[in-house]
Amino acid sequence: MRASDIPEDFDRVLYTDEQVASRVREVAAQIDADYAGREILMVGVLNGAVMTMADLCRAMKSHMSMDWMAVSSYGAGTKSSGVVRILKDLTKDIEGRDILIVEDIIDTGLTLSYLVQNLRSRNPNSIEIMAMFRKPEAVTCPLDVKYVGFDIPNEFVVGYGLDYADKYRNLTDVATLAPHVYNS
Repeated sequence: MRASDIPEDFDRVLYTDEQVASRVREVAAQIDADYAGREILMVGVLNGAVMTMADLCRAMKSHMSMDWMAVSSYGAGTKSSGVVRILKDLTKDIEGRDILIVEDIIDTGLTLSYLVQNLRSRNPNSIEIMAMFRKPEAVTCPLDVKYVGFDIPNEFVVGYGLDYADKYRNLTDVATLAPHVYNS
């Protein structure tokens, strides 16, 4: 589904599916170069990172394995609640492994900061972060993010895994959600 299929729900398209796919390939090549000769465990953060993780893995040439976590600080709202909860934990032991956290978006950074701290306590060899989208103006927790797909404005954005109340994840474009949709 493209933003043009339901234009009344969006203010504007930030990135088309072609622009997103191109950037994913660029980031995958950078990760391949940085991890040459090493196998990484990619940890996808559910549910939003599903699209990014799938496309990133397919674009990579490196050996990798993957696992998933579900961590939430949002609920059904548009702003972080400030309380982070692990809803689904990893199934693999990460001690001594090179970890690449794959996240859909960094908003305040609270959730990801908590996740990094939690994973560090499990003694991995290294932890790096890949976020498809980052809102630099909204970040309140300092994070060292090695790979960023796009920096985006501090607006409510949906598509390519990003949702509002579990809708719009399947939008192939990345668009700003019209306020009438989430203020109703």
